[in-house]
Order: sequence, then structure tokens, then C-alpha cells
Amino acid sequence: MPKLIFDIETIGEDFEKLDETTQEVLTRWIKKEAQGDEDYKIQLKDLKDGLGFSPLTGEVVAIGVLDFEKEKGVVYFQAPGEKIKEFEKDNFVFKPVGEKEMLEKFWDGVREYDEFISFNGRGFDVPFILARSAKYKIKPTKEVSGKPKIWREAR
Repeated sequence: MPKLIFDIETIGEDFEKLDETTQEVLTRWIKKEAQGDEDYKIQLKDLKDGLGFSPLTGEVVAIGVLDFEKEKGVVYFQAPGEKIKEFEKDNFVFKPVGEKEMLEKFWDGVREYDEFISFNGRGFDVPFILARSAKYKIKPTKEVSGKPKIWREAR
């Protein structure tokens, strides 16, 4: 049974580049709950640092996949503004691509696998990938979100 190990990395939007309305909506609760200016600053920093944990305010910047049996993998990663060419190191191919292409390649690649292994994949990675894929109207090619017989969480 072919097994795929995978992980994603995400990053949040630059809060300062968000429009004023979005900034207001995101900070409304902090303004109500903060216990003074210092507490507000701490909570605002936490909010800014956490924007990468939501597919609504973050994006996928890297997806690593490893074929368990073949011990070969691919790392798709964003490198905006850099002139990095695809390269190989050890048993991995590193491919610089944008988020949309990264997600397309992920969904194309998972077709061959029957079992998926990740760390917190069902709780974070898969929901994030599904939401970001929906943004680009990319249809999943395989059920990867939770059938117990095909899913393992790394420990």
C-alpha cells in the first residue's frame, strides 16, 4: 500500500498591507478585551504573528512530500523575487513554484497513494490545503481528510 508522508508550512499576510476594514475586523475583539495599552500591544502582536494559521489570512509557502517506500521526496516552495532553479539534494527534488501551482502539484501527486502520514494533518494541514485549493478552484483528486484506514498521525 503506497504511503505518502507530507507536511506544509504557512505564512500570514502582512497585517500592515491589509485594508483598513479588514484590520478593524481582526482587531475589534482585542480592543474590547485588552486590559490597557500594553496588553493591547501584546495581543496585537500575537494576532499579527498568528495570521499564518488561518487559510483566510495566510497561504501555503511550502509542501514537502515523501514516498515512504521509495524514500524519495519533493519540496515545493515559494521564493518570490528570487531566481532559484529546481535542484536536487539527497533524495529530494526542490521546486520553486507559486502557491497555486504547488497545490495543483500536490493534488496531482497524491493520486498514487493509499495511505497518508503527517503530523497534525487532519487538524491543520489538510483543512488548510482544502481551503487554499478552493480559493483557486482546484478540485481535490483524492480523499485525504480522514478515513481512519488510510490515515496516520506521526508521533
